[in-house]
Amino acid sequence: MPEPGPPRTPENRARDARRMKAVILAACALAFAAAPLAFPFAGFDPEMFPQPQRDPPVQPAGYAFGIWGPIYLWLLVSAAFGLIKRGDSPAWDAPRWPLAGSLVVGAAWLPVAQTDAVWATILIWAMLILALAALFRTPADTDRWLLRAPIALYAGWLTAASWVSIGLTGAGYGIALAEYGWAIVGLLGALATAGGVLWRLPRIPLYAAAVVWALIAVAVANYAEAWSLVVLALAGAVAMAGLGYRNART
Repeated sequence: MPEPGPPRTPENRARDARRMKAVILAACALAFAAAPLAFPFAGFDPEMFPQPQRDPPVQPAGYAFGIWGPIYLWLLVSAAFGLIKRGDSPAWDAPRWPLAGSLVVGAAWLPVAQTDAVWATILIWAMLILALAALFRTPADTDRWLLRAPIALYAGWLTAASWVSIGLTGAGYGIALAEYGWAIVGLLGALATAGGVLWRLPRIPLYAAAVVWALIAVAVANYAEAWSLVVLALAGAVAMAGLGYRNART
């Protein structure tokens, strides 16, 4: 019979657990990035809502959604680097579970969004909450551009997208306000959420950059019809840029 090996210590078990989480996160990132290939998504079907949303004012101009390309790529690079080079790093381990959860929900979001706007709204808020939980667990100075930065960009865009979904669903179901009222709710909600995150967590300028990107795209989408929304979106973008600058220097 083979001789028993040395007993496994709690430290060894913890190291193995961290490495396993790195493997799981890499698989989740790959599934998240591959989901658009299986479930192409070009926006909510306007007829999905009781009150069709053919050109909703809360929605950014189409070009803005190109930000998903850098987000997918950067999260994949981060997960791969974390697996290969930082598999047993406690600093890298801290955000893995909430980030993996957000990516799994994100992979499921695409097919849901093609059939049910209400559940899509619930899921995108789950993605946001988990992404923010991951972001708040990232270290400020450890591999910043490979760990905190991609999560910040992802969470920033989700902050805007989650409030866009609220605005779309509220207007589409005719709840209390008209389309422009819900657009204002969406903009103010995104600004309040992003402002709170930037005030509490320093050194996440890419979070602010993603929100600014979305706000400018809302202004572009409305420039021909709703100057009140254009002014609000641009004023919010300036405020977020200022907060992002302050945040980067703290």
